[in-house]
Amino acid sequence: MPDVPEEQAAATVHRAMELGINHYETARGYGNSEEILGRALKGFDRSSFILTTKITPKHYGNFRKYIEESLARLQVDYLDNFDIHGINKEEQVDWTFKKGGALEAVQQAISEGLIRHIGFSSHGHLEIILQVIETGEFESVNVHYYYFNQRNLPVLKRAAELDMGVLIISPTDKGGQLHQSLQYLRELTSPYHPITMNHRFLLSHPEVTTVTVGAAHPDEFSPHLKALEIEGPLTEEERKIMARLDSQYGKLGNTLCTLCHQCLPCPEQINIPEVLRLRNLAIAFDMIEFGRYRYKMFENADHWFGGRKAVYCTKCNECLPRCPERLNIPALLIEAHEMLYREEGKRKWSD
Repeated sequence: MPDVPEEQAAATVHRAMELGINHYETARGYGNSEEILGRALKGFDRSSFILTTKITPKHYGNFRKYIEESLARLQVDYLDNFDIHGINKEEQVDWTFKKGGALEAVQQAISEGLIRHIGFSSHGHLEIILQVIETGEFESVNVHYYYFNQRNLPVLKRAAELDMGVLIISPTDKGGQLHQSLQYLRELTSPYHPITMNHRFLLSHPEVTTVTVGAAHPDEFSPHLKALEIEGPLTEEERKIMARLDSQYGKLGNTLCTLCHQCLPCPEQINIPEVLRLRNLAIAFDMIEFGRYRYKMFENADHWFGGRKAVYCTKCNECLPRCPERLNIPALLIEAHEMLYREEGKRKWSD
């Protein structure tokens, strides 16, 4: 919402309400999104929509004040759901659970009726997400999981075992920039749009309770709604499409990274699995621009997208004996960097 004119954002929200979309998720950190969403929803019956906002635990010292500010910006008396935003590393875990921390402030707000349910979001490693889930303090988790990134499947499974809600973060954009899909990808998912197939993949998981849309214009809902025409497990036709997508990984031959993460930790703090995932997608699905979009975030997004670019590889080879696929990881990192790094003053590979 911060990236589009308010009139357009409001029209998109109103169209969503007309279509029966009733869960709206924002965050204090999304520019003026809370204010825009509050004004857009002002004319609707409060009981007709579910509202979620998020605040990072870094602000635990002012958490109560920030909760009240979010309520004021959204022009509501209570939040249906509140997420502690971005428990990505041990530092955020500490800020959340320490005495006087973020969780304590949220629990107090719940006792006063300002918040009805509590969840958390995470862009962190699988182990961090599972660690937070196991505390038993949360009713839902907001997580990355898509056809093109299935690393967090254990999160979905464990959340379901604990009767927690699962909200999927940005499946259209972070899931592959599917709103601007290449013709090649559209052909692979034909007769459906890639957005539709990604949603069907997600909704075929009984553990998933909410899939975000991320529409920025009232006319962008069609491929999202198409996914709702079929319920339950994937149909035979959909399974064939998924098999067609799966077969594209054959293009990588014996250089396919299976994303087991056993190569970590890297002494140079390179996020090897994510670099190689982007390489997988660039080669298998021609998703080079998506790879460049995500690769550029290394070193530029703090704990939201951790790790360093592949150019920092010193060829120490510590990762090699840990790789079950026996990949030549340093060579693949060089190739991925040359493929995905596109900036002025391009950083040269060090010998």
